[in-house]
Amino acid sequence: MPLAEDTVREALKQVIDPELFVNIVDLGLIYEIKITETSDGKSDVEVEMTMTSPACPAGPQLLGQSKDFVSRLEEVNEVDVRLVMAPPWTPDRMTEDARDQLGIF
Repeated sequence: MPLAEDTVREALKQVIDPELFVNIVDLGLIYEIKITETSDGKSDVEVEMTMTSPACPAGPQLLGQSKDFVSRLEEVNEVDVRLVMAPPWTPDRMTEDARDQLGIF
């Protein structure tokens, strides 16, 4: 069975921003997930994500954890997590759950 994008997103929800204490999916930091099936029956995964600001001190930690959690999926062969800054992140990318956690209405 091919790897589903929702499965990758669930793995990425384990990555918590250490300053905001909200997962990176609900914060809206994940821009794109590309899944390519490989000949061995597994999948290569490419993730494009951003940070809440270009100078985010937790950036390397979030990138590393994202790669780690996706790599743990049984169906995954290789993972490439790329940082992109365009378009810039804005709070309107957050889910309602994230807004509730942060008290943003």
